[in-house]
Amino acid sequence: MQESSQTTLYEQLGGQEAIDAVVEEFYARVLADEKVKDLFKNTDMEKQKRHQAAFIAYATGGPNRYRGRTIKKAHEGLGITEEQFMAVATHLSDALKHFNVPQHLIDRVIEIFASLKDDVVEQ
Repeated sequence: MQESSQTTLYEQLGGQEAIDAVVEEFYARVLADEKVKDLFKNTDMEKQKRHQAAFIAYATGGPNRYRGRTIKKAHEGLGITEEQFMAVATHLSDALKHFNVPQHLIDRVIEIFASLKDDVVEQ
């Protein structure tokens, strides 16, 4: 992980390969969590992982390969609670920590994630 004012968060995280690895770890954690795993019971997880990796890449300043629905549309009708949202945020943070991402970069990723809360939480 390298840092400078000239690099994007995407580059500082290690680019697409690193993000793909984080997404794999993230979903392993999410699917093992009783609080949130049922949200994905009818989900094609390989497709979900591709969408998530593309979204994270784009949201952190990488290439825009995300072709999914809006965040609001993708989560509409799922009845996601604030507790579930926070659990998922924790899994994302922990997945980043698993790969020794510096805390200040984790904080930036979680800040992006947190900015989506109003489009995800319905209860």
